[in-house]
Amino acid sequence: MSATIHFTIDGVEVTGKAGQTILQAASEAGIYIPRLCAHKDLTPHGSCRVCTVMVNGRPQAACTQPVSDGAIVENETAEIKELRRNLVEMLFVEGNHYCMFCEKSGNCELQALAYRLGIQAPRYPYFFPQRALDATHPDIFIDHNRCILCGRCVRASKELDGKNVFQFIGRGAHKRVGFNAPDGLGHTDAAVSDRFVSICPVGAILKKRVGYAIPVGQRLFDKRPIGSEIEARRAKGK
Repeated sequence: MSATIHFTIDGVEVTGKAGQTILQAASEAGIYIPRLCAHKDLTPHGSCRVCTVMVNGRPQAACTQPVSDGAIVENETAEIKELRRNLVEMLFVEGNHYCMFCEKSGNCELQALAYRLGIQAPRYPYFFPQRALDATHPDIFIDHNRCILCGRCVRASKELDGKNVFQFIGRGAHKRVGFNAPDGLGHTDAAVSDRFVSICPVGAILKKRVGYAIPVGQRLFDKRPIGSEIEARRAKGK
């Protein structure tokens, strides 16, 4: 049995290796599949479903679905794009995302993905939830208003930092990210040098005293659309 797996994404032949996910193989081939909870250094989680693709006619999360020989993957259909727009819009209205005033604006993956999907404003009513802020840590600020429950911080703290700073608390609409200390992040062993600090895709985890060090207009997604670094590989023939 060959170690190379052949399949197609929107009619383009792609090769992958046993054990790879569709998202990983697509990224190596220079094909961008939108994602929020997924990160190359973290165990796949499949929580946001923004990376949903059709695999042989069935919806699957590309970040957890393994590649398979002969699979027909659809990534850019009108149906899939509309699904992603709905998911991203719901993330906006379920939280308090004031992009004009957020320090993460221009570096925010949620904001950048909304622009890529052509979202100017959500079509759904805003929830305007009452969510807490946590400034108990001397170097790190937590704003639960921006949290999208992607779980990146939970996984990064365990898998990359070797700690257990975060856990999910509650269920359903009451689910949130909590700390392993009852009195706030400042009472945990979290450090500003930990990887979880920089791995949040939105403005829920911020370093103190460095706000707007990079001016708006000169930030990562101000310069180029999200996913363009992946698509550049394909343009170069890699």
